Amino acid sequence: MKSRGLMIATAVLAALAGTLYWSNHHKPADNAAKISADAPPKILTLQQGDIAAIDIKKKSGEEVALAKDGAGKWEITGPKRAGADQDAVSSMLSTLSSLSSDRLIEEKASNLGQYGLTEPTLQVSITGKDAKTQKLLVGDDTPTGGGAYAKLEGDPRVFSIASYTKSGLDKSAKDLRDKRLLTVESEKISRVELISKKQDIEFGRNKDGWQILKPKPLRADAFQVEELVRNLKDAKMDVSVSNADEKKTASAFAAGSPIATAKVTDESGTQELQVRKSKDGYYAKSSAIEGVYKVSDELGQGLNKSLDDFRNKKLFDLGFSDPNKIEMHDGPKAYFLTRSGDDWWSDGKKMDTSSLLPFVENIRDLSASKFGESGFTTPMLDLTVTSNDGKRVEKVLISKDGDSYIARRENEPSLYELDPKTVAGLQTSAAELKPAASPSKK
Repeated sequence: MKSRGLMIATAVLAALAGTLYWSNHHKPADNAAKISADAPPKILTLQQGDIAAIDIKKKSGEEVALAKDGAGKWEITGPKRAGADQDAVSSMLSTLSSLSSDRLIEEKASNLGQYGLTEPTLQVSITGKDAKTQKLLVGDDTPTGGGAYAKLEGDPRVFSIASYTKSGLDKSAKDLRDKRLLTVESEKISRVELISKKQDIEFGRNKDGWQILKPKPLRADAFQVEELVRNLKDAKMDVSVSNADEKKTASAFAAGSPIATAKVTDESGTQELQVRKSKDGYYAKSSAIEGVYKVSDELGQGLNKSLDDFRNKKLFDLGFSDPNKIEMHDGPKAYFLTRSGDDWWSDGKKMDTSSLLPFVENIRDLSASKFGESGFTTPMLDLTVTSNDGKRVEKVLISKDGDSYIARRENEPSLYELDPKTVAGLQTSAAELKPAASPSKK
């Protein structure tokens, strides 16, 4: 009896285990099928690269047409040809190419008027590379205000789409146009010329960075030149102005005082931006696009600079890197230092790092308080710094002119007037150099 009862219990247990196994392996599939059935259907599924043209028409009569040019970039082709903001168009394409509904409203709609789809608020025509066109119609907002009705022309189904989806498609020519005043590629700019009443400055870029070419070859402050390039690259039109404001803007530019004309050259050619100042701000006119536009104060002030603002005031091009070798002669005193790894050595002796670092920092910080044209006399201090793994050797001579110190880089005509405190700090830190303490014997 016990054996029979055990067999029955075993059979029941096996049945339960089988049921559990079936449940665990089939329930997710059933749920997946249910979730799939409940998921809102796609309205459009396209490859962005296959879209060749887009036409947006609004109930108000406003229209904008876009197409790819020969280089594959988007441009506005109507109502007036203009460059397009590639990022703005790409965002709209992203919405269109994978257009999802919130839900299916009606499978076979017989009365489109109740959804505002007989006279749509918005019509978006999408033409593919195969010249076939699909048209999306967007009608009234849903009663809750969280979406709008939509359908594809030729498809009997009516859907609802989210408000943000509608907003992503409801674009005007002003929304989609390229708002840059200069359309050069900033990383490919090779020349920048800044012309004002008092000066003509030209910058050139090579593999070593920016240099001043005019009015004569000079070292450039790379940060200041890059800031100038950034201001020019970021110069944008204000598309929110009305037609009346456009006339006022043109008048303000015509009556304004010239600040500067910037000429920017990349591999595609040279573009020009004229900037003037009126009583209420700065205005600009570009050779790249039509019209006159109000621009930021940052741009206007960024162009209103002198030659000295763009000159490199540092005596040494060390940046944040450590030198490999330093040689300094200060009257009868001489210092010879060589770096090996993290350690510094002088005459075969390892140097104390705490005394060495202030000396290196004082060299790194040597800068002109202003530039001079004369006053350099017999050098009283000379300093040679080797850096960049021995590839760069810079020598600076410093003389005294009354209470002032005048410095000159070897083989360069420029004169740098130094703050006496910086020279005194350099001399003091050199005098305080000392060998590292001998390791204590145990």
